[in-house]
Amino acid sequence: MTTFQESNAAARSNQEDMKVRYTAKTHTSGGRRGGVSRSDDGRLDVKFSAPGVPGTGTNPEQLFAAGWSACFISAMGLVANKLKVKLPADVAIDAEIDLCNSGDVYFLRARLNVSLPGLEREVAQAIVDATHEATCAYSNATRGNIDVTVKVV
Repeated sequence: MTTFQESNAAARSNQEDMKVRYTAKTHTSGGRRGGVSRSDDGRLDVKFSAPGVPGTGTNPEQLFAAGWSACFISAMGLVANKLKVKLPADVAIDAEIDLCNSGDVYFLRARLNVSLPGLEREVAQAIVDATHEATCAYSNATRGNIDVTVKVV
């Protein structure tokens, strides 16, 4: 029997069989300070403002936190399905993305605090581990690139 990690690693290494499920397209101008970003389908239309300064917009770190959380919850659903476990309706993630710097070098650090109320701790941990190690596209994209802490709360 193969693990989630083994089957997903094999799928990623087999580029000929890879299917593009969706391509997000945006146009962004202006950056963090007064910039805007819009998707080609009109479903996303946001203004940016830098953290800590007056403004009504969001910032890339908030968007990253929201995107990763949504992806992780969906991926947990796939893992839970394979394990024949029903995810609680009130599953939630509190994500924290830090924008850090060391001199002129900027980098991110992340914490995902996953709430799976009603599930036994061991079952919740197994779902979260399999999701982070193999199934979530954001987790796969960031692996080895940023410090990440994922925990069941």
